[in-house]
Amino acid sequence: MSLFITFEGPEGSGKTTQIRRLAAALEARGWPVLATREPGGTRIGNAIRNLLLDPIHTEMVPRAETLLFNAARAQLVDQVIRPALAQGTIVLCDRYADSTLAYQGFGHGQDLDELRMLIRYATGSLTPHLTVYLDIDPAVGLGRKRQGQDEEWNRLDAKDLAFHQAVREGYLRLAQEEPERWLVVDADQPQETVHRRILEAVEARLAALQTPPPGSSITGQRRGR
Repeated sequence: MSLFITFEGPEGSGKTTQIRRLAAALEARGWPVLATREPGGTRIGNAIRNLLLDPIHTEMVPRAETLLFNAARAQLVDQVIRPALAQGTIVLCDRYADSTLAYQGFGHGQDLDELRMLIRYATGSLTPHLTVYLDIDPAVGLGRKRQGQDEEWNRLDAKDLAFHQAVREGYLRLAQEEPERWLVVDADQPQETVHRRILEAVEARLAALQTPPPGSSITGQRRGR
């Protein structure tokens, strides 16, 4: 059994917080969990991340941006995600391929069909089992991020509000196209409310697989260590 869950959302939607809470809840139930992020998660990916998000690189064109994101993604998929899934680990990823469609597609106005071809190549057609979209008004989300101390303010954050609004509209359209894969959650709610909604959806997916956590008995109770 393996489960690949990605988290998407506008800036300041609380993805990092919700991934940490979900990982802790799943681990407490006996599931092996790996949390990673895009761009990054590998030595090569982290180097690309620094290049992509550094506010100094204002001259970066959308096509170069797109290729760099997908180069980091290809490394992450082959080096981290696929091996973890092969071992039966639940993988939680902070952003994935849908980010390219939302930001570089709807945000920058690049051709979605061309982007999908590039994504298929970069990921080897690896698609998440579940994508959690934390929805929030971009102005509210950016305000949150400006006030936060744990998150970096990067080159994409600095885009104008119209760009971020186009990204949000893109995400919502993608979710409408694949409702069976997407879980849309209002992120402008208390963190605990958002967490419970996500955990319920993930537990439903796990139950559908009819596989208990490693170390569980037939009745689903964890064994003593």
